[in-house]
Amino acid sequence: MFGSMGITELVLILFIVLIIFGAGKLPQLGEGLGKAIKGFKKSVHEADAIEMEAQQAQVQQQPGQPAPDAAAAAQAAPPAGTPGAPPPAPVAPAPPKV
Repeated sequence: MFGSMGITELVLILFIVLIIFGAGKLPQLGEGLGKAIKGFKKSVHEADAIEMEAQQAQVQQQPGQPAPDAAAAAQAAPPAGTPGAPPPAPVAPAPPKV
């Protein structure tokens, strides 16, 4: 796990850490290190999930496929009363099907 480090080196490092930080700070150091590792793992998994979502969206929007219709785009737009929102575009009626 630690490459060429043996038990003697690990004990020596632990002894030096104990001298520097003291016995009272070791639980706090361990807790902080554990939280840091947990946060790192969580961010890595979230980044993977975000990347997978982006790939799925890219697959759905491949060239040659029709773009979403105007009604779906209008639903995704912010409400008309929202400051800074563009005015709603007029929607033309669909031509009758023959």
